[in-house]
Amino acid sequence: MHALLNVAIMAARRGGDTLVRSLNKLDKIKVEQKGRNDFVSEADRTAERAVIETIQKHYPDHAILAEESGQHGESEYVWVIDPLDGTTNFLHGFPVFCVSIAVLHNGRPEHAAVYDPLRQELFTASRGAGAQLDGRRIRVSRQSNMERALLGTGFPYRDSNLALEPYLKMLQKSLQATSGVRRAGSAALDLCYVAAGRLDGFWETGLKSWDIAAGALLIREAGGIISGLDGSENFLESGHVLAATPKIYSGMARLFSNDIKTMFATS
Repeated sequence: MHALLNVAIMAARRGGDTLVRSLNKLDKIKVEQKGRNDFVSEADRTAERAVIETIQKHYPDHAILAEESGQHGESEYVWVIDPLDGTTNFLHGFPVFCVSIAVLHNGRPEHAAVYDPLRQELFTASRGAGAQLDGRRIRVSRQSNMERALLGTGFPYRDSNLALEPYLKMLQKSLQATSGVRRAGSAALDLCYVAAGRLDGFWETGLKSWDIAAGALLIREAGGIISGLDGSENFLESGHVLAATPKIYSGMARLFSNDIKTMFATS
């Protein structure tokens, strides 16, 4: 195992452990609202400190991009951290959330660790070395039939610059064309589930780089495709993501084609 991935795993587990301890005192946790439907709690910040402390102990010269504390330092290596992806779920005791960590080298994801502390599932990947779940190799599903596909999504609850109507049309088409759509509330885990074959595809708009970076590497190392909704490679910057097993990706792109054009034309 690469040394950078080993540290990412240690940091993710330590962050996850702090979240589990906080679950027993949800009624006492202080919560602030950063924006519409966008919250931060003491648990987010405590987990983030634990993650950053672990990384800096081993790589003090590396840069950090973390959801709550922002950018720290400058380096060709950047650790992109979401200490609690699924904050709203966490604050309600809804058991779908995770810690997501990606290591970027010159802007390209090289290592990824996503830890679900309740299920104690650890998703990992290194560029060129495949993707794993708890040390076992994972691949995207072999599904090629859209009618049998199970998709994941996230509602555009935060980004008022994108029209809701085109997204709802995409959702309606997905419900009619597939076997179902799930909205669990953690984009990082949704991407991991595509990598592991639990979902056949996923799309969402208005995400941040820390929501996407680790999951994107996992999907590609598991044989899947991930891009912007328009097929571009700048999804870490745009936050608009389409990911799936290869044949389902093509089907989703065709299904959403007109709505994607409308969405960006009205943004």
